[in-house]
Amino acid sequence: MSNEISLGSNNDYLKFLQEVKSHIQNSRLKAALAVNCELLTFYWGLGCMILERQRESKWGDSLINTLARDLKSAYPDNKGFSPTNLNYMRIFAETYPGFQISETVSRQLPWSHHVILMKRSKNHDERSWYCNKAVEEGWSFRKLSAELKKDTYHRQGILEQKTTNFKDRLPPSQSLLAQETIKDPYKFDFLTVGQDAHELEIERALVKHIKEFLLELGKGFAFVGSQYPLHVSGQNFRIDLLFYHVKLYCYVVIELKVGKLKPAHASQLNFYLSAVDDLIKGPNDNPTIGLLLCEQKDKVIAEYTLRDINKPIGISHYELMRILPEKLQTNLPAIEEIEARLNAEIDQILPEKVELADITS
Repeated sequence: MSNEISLGSNNDYLKFLQEVKSHIQNSRLKAALAVNCELLTFYWGLGCMILERQRESKWGDSLINTLARDLKSAYPDNKGFSPTNLNYMRIFAETYPGFQISETVSRQLPWSHHVILMKRSKNHDERSWYCNKAVEEGWSFRKLSAELKKDTYHRQGILEQKTTNFKDRLPPSQSLLAQETIKDPYKFDFLTVGQDAHELEIERALVKHIKEFLLELGKGFAFVGSQYPLHVSGQNFRIDLLFYHVKLYCYVVIELKVGKLKPAHASQLNFYLSAVDDLIKGPNDNPTIGLLLCEQKDKVIAEYTLRDINKPIGISHYELMRILPEKLQTNLPAIEEIEARLNAEIDQILPEKVELADITS
């Protein structure tokens, strides 16, 4: 017994135990990936069989319904052979002709991810972008659904639509990552503020909902402070929001503006970036980046505004929920009435409801 106690506290043994655990974890992961790869290959193959038989015969949609019934009878414990799931297999085969699991589709994504990508993504490029992001950042099914709903591909994935001067103000190794970090628009739909809310109210609301705010900003942002003080030449200034980005290795200054973009906003932000670079930035930090968030952004004015700005700045607009005036609220239908109307319309469009079992194995 004494040997076991001494061995359990031995550093060499603890290191060995950690190695064994890592080996087990890696083996489990490889096994799970292998099973998932085999499942996807099976679903694709079955989808090809259905697709080919539908083309060769006159059975049409009746094939899927009949096959689902017979497979359910033969394999009652398997919920993956519903008519809905069999139809997804057929679409899977259509979406990825000449299927190679190691190349065309990420073998690390489960079937449920592929189903929602087929349902909601509009083309191959968009689907590939979401697929790569889901693998890189370990998105769950719920997270992938949320990103698709927010249309993150068009807000973050298409670089040329964004208004920044990063390409001219940052080294190539940093400018591309900085560009990918910026979204347009930012959707602060977790906030509800009054019609006349000013910048400080919106800022305080964002800080109050800092978790949701950080999720909307994206991966890598660390919150430093709001109304962050700067002392320059005996005068006091305050930055709306200060962050540090752990992938860009730099501070990020965010300025919030209500209403339309004005060229003077960028000049103010440029001043803050210079001050942060001199007073806060460490010797190993990259140049500070600015993000100007306005309610309304004119692309031409934004491009002119940034043309001769010395510091790296991106300009985006944001969207949030505004509280309706009380008089207008009383004229709106109740939420129960809206839900009843929507349910009635959905029942007409989608007579067959999709169950969770249809998109999982």
